[in-house]
Amino acid sequence: MQLRRVVITGMGSVSPFGRGVAALTDGIEAGRSAVRKMEGWGQYLGLRSLVGAPAEMKDEKLIPRLNRRSMGRLSIFAVQAAQDAVADAGLDPALATTGRMGCVVGSTTGSAISISQAFETMLPDHDLTKLSSMQFFHCISHTATMNVAQCLKLNGWVMATSAACASAMQAIGAGYDLIRLGRQDVMLCGGAEELHPTVTGSFDVLFATSVKYNDTPEQTPRPFDRDRDGLVCGEGGGILVLEDYEHAVKRGAPILAEILGYHTCSSGDHVSESSRPAMVTCMHEALRAAQLEPGQVDYVNAHATATMQGDKEEAEAIAEVFGAKVPVSSLKGYIGHTLGASAAIELAASFAGIRKGLLYPTLNLQNVSPECQGVGHIMGGALKREARVVVKNSFAFGGISAVLVCRMG
Repeated sequence: MQLRRVVITGMGSVSPFGRGVAALTDGIEAGRSAVRKMEGWGQYLGLRSLVGAPAEMKDEKLIPRLNRRSMGRLSIFAVQAAQDAVADAGLDPALATTGRMGCVVGSTTGSAISISQAFETMLPDHDLTKLSSMQFFHCISHTATMNVAQCLKLNGWVMATSAACASAMQAIGAGYDLIRLGRQDVMLCGGAEELHPTVTGSFDVLFATSVKYNDTPEQTPRPFDRDRDGLVCGEGGGILVLEDYEHAVKRGAPILAEILGYHTCSSGDHVSESSRPAMVTCMHEALRAAQLEPGQVDYVNAHATATMQGDKEEAEAIAEVFGAKVPVSSLKGYIGHTLGASAAIELAASFAGIRKGLLYPTLNLQNVSPECQGVGHIMGGALKREARVVVKNSFAFGGISAVLVCRMG
């Protein structure tokens, strides 16, 4: 069986810089931070990290109420990003009902806000009758992909990935496999997440959040930096249109990039500690699938969330695979860690920048940590350089690694 080629023909995002990939790259190119101190978070006892990167929810009422009532915040972000990606790709809406177009959209959980509200409403009296009939659909783990499919009237394959910070990457990988195996022609793939104190709190109890910059939020997170102290949670949605190459060419679609290789694996070692050997294996296997050598890579978009151990392990892994010659940066200094949406949002930003001849720098990286040396860090301003082959890393709790290799169109 000959596997089909898979290309990316459209992108959509809702990020802490606003709706649209242009808003995302405008914020990055201006060197702005979307991180701020979060009002009201101080009421949560024990929550030490009081910073976040919120996204503004706008124009949600343009989504028909019949569809919108089953959507929490993250589903609205996912639907808006999907709508923009479809428009960017120039897809015929009629394709949605052919059975040859589907979606895979991941998230860490269902709507964190809705889950919290559901328990706050129910538990005082243990009264289930106080819950609305639609609240369940906000809370379920596949709420984002379900709502994208319903709103866009898709009747192809619909799947959800839930692998914390690797959710969007595994969604892209699943869509890639479905198309190259001939099961679908077009897939909408990515992830969505929403910001809430309980989300930040889940990392806070593991001592993985940034706590030293509550009064100077624009100075955190600090990927790979000597003074980093943890991650900052963000929110939003990112969707990429994956398409069979022949299908895209036949309709004259713009080809942004071609997926050359993908791999995901587990360390099988520790539930919360990052693993350099697993990262190295995942990068090597993704390159092997792409039939490329490390020296043929032009840019690595790192996961790099600014945690102490995670950045150290990833820097060591990148140094082992690529050395210091390949440019490397993380985008989380601008928009925080959008968790289950991060891979899709960061890929969209990277592709958009590369199309302008720019490799974006790591914001807040001022003094490279001694633990993160040996890597070609992009610091200060954007690097003006043509890049053809891009590697994107995503790493998650549970020892999960996921890596994508793409060639620009």
